[in-house]
Amino acid sequence: MKKYSSKRSIQVLANLFQQYGILDVVISPGSRNAPLAIHFSELDDFNCFSIVDERSAAFVALGMAISEKKPVAITCTSGSAAANYYPAVTEAFYSNIPLLILTADRPTDYVDLFDGQTIRQKNIFHQHSYGDFELLEDSKDNAEDINSEIIKKAIELCFEKQGPVHINIPLEEPLYDLVSELPTFPEVEKTIKKKEYEIPSNLVADWNTSQRIMLLVGTRAYSPELENQLTQLVKNHSVVVLSEVNSNLHHDKFFKHIDRYVTHFSEEDYKTYAPDLLITIGQNVVSKRVKQFLRKAHPKAHWHLDEVWQPDTYFALTQKVEVKPEVFFSKLLHFINLEPKPYFNLWDVLRDKKDKKHSEFLNLIEFSDFYFFNKASQSIPENYNIHFSNSSAIRYAQLFDFGKRKIYCNRGTSGIDGSTSTAMGFAIKNTNPTLLITGDLSFFYDINGLWNQYIPPFTRIIIFNNGEGNIFKIIPGPGNANPNTLDEFIATKHHKNAEFLAKHFGFTYTKVEDDGTLDRVLDNFYKPDVQPKIIEVFTHGKNNADVLKAYFNFLKEN
Repeated sequence: MKKYSSKRSIQVLANLFQQYGILDVVISPGSRNAPLAIHFSELDDFNCFSIVDERSAAFVALGMAISEKKPVAITCTSGSAAANYYPAVTEAFYSNIPLLILTADRPTDYVDLFDGQTIRQKNIFHQHSYGDFELLEDSKDNAEDINSEIIKKAIELCFEKQGPVHINIPLEEPLYDLVSELPTFPEVEKTIKKKEYEIPSNLVADWNTSQRIMLLVGTRAYSPELENQLTQLVKNHSVVVLSEVNSNLHHDKFFKHIDRYVTHFSEEDYKTYAPDLLITIGQNVVSKRVKQFLRKAHPKAHWHLDEVWQPDTYFALTQKVEVKPEVFFSKLLHFINLEPKPYFNLWDVLRDKKDKKHSEFLNLIEFSDFYFFNKASQSIPENYNIHFSNSSAIRYAQLFDFGKRKIYCNRGTSGIDGSTSTAMGFAIKNTNPTLLITGDLSFFYDINGLWNQYIPPFTRIIIFNNGEGNIFKIIPGPGNANPNTLDEFIATKHHKNAEFLAKHFGFTYTKVEDDGTLDRVLDNFYKPDVQPKIIEVFTHGKNNADVLKAYFNFLKEN
């Protein structure tokens, strides 16, 4: 016989989740949230996942929400458990990933009385959430009606903003009173707002009079509609479209390797290649070089297209277009001229030159991180989703072509802390296999990303282990530090490997230390198996930073 929580607030919460189709719930163990755990897990409509570490659990839910493209709920006990959600909440906030955060709490009058596991949970995520709500305890007057309105508002805000929303849930004891039957709840009237948009005539006029139009696309999920719209813009060489590997755009006329093209720009180059009209789409851009270029280029006009965020990243923002890019271009394409522009040809000549230098350099390199990324980009089956960790991994990825594979990376806050957990959450909910390509520090930092029982056997992880945070040997600045300080406290040199971790978490493990072994094992790596797999590619002792610097210097040569 099924048993449900007797808490009316929990019954109302679950019913409204069902009505809005929020059916994935990541649960971390605890007593104060036991009514939620019991209730959700007993209801047939819900998919419940037990993840012990709250920090990892929130990133796992983030990955699920990315995969499913709809809100995922997370729930934990009171106290520091809630605080452990914060890194994933900030990532969801800046990446607009919908999470519903359900933190169980002591009764409101227990706060600051030094009662066990009691902290100031109300509004704990206020700086990085789109809504902060607290339910009433069941014993309060009109609690059920008030809670129903609060939960409805929170759910609709999560859908509308596509970001994290917090519901704090004070629960009085007893926590384990159960019932075998549930009441019938009324059908809720959904009132999620839909934006209407008409393009201003002045934007059409500005487009038609601009001779040098550039579109820069940052991090975003694949959109066949946007791909088709931007393809129409470039087919007659009317605009220049700069994209990154995590922009998930694939047309041959898009400029997909920005760092190849804008590296070593002179002051004259900044003027030569500058746009008159800059249009930016999507979230965070990885390339620091393009940020430097556009900040020095001083475009006459800059429009940013996004429903939520309107950042003045390039210090030139003139138009906030608060709508989905797909909606904007569906309107714009009816009114604009799509004539060939010399500006496209200018960039195309630059691309041909730099792409040729790139190909020449590939014939010169020996086994290293750079060599590994080139080989990896050529070997991945087409049906794989690829997740990159932050720092070196996503930067190397920008230099290579991964075809039409869908690419993901936590670029909201660009932290390394949840890369593995996010990729595993995505893998759990996606029917296509997932590959995580991660640096060693990112992998070891997020070991608990593997601590769950739901990772499918077709999941793959490649760790490129260079024995340190090599990004700090690549970027300018850290090299000014004393070498001992740099190695111990910044790059954090180490001699760890993932062999026993892989076995502990049920992954098969392969070690690679040279190019011949890498070539031999990659094909077999993607073949079906009863267990997920890890390859660890060791490049200890290789001058990886010097190889990358040599690459950019090679691109500069005539």
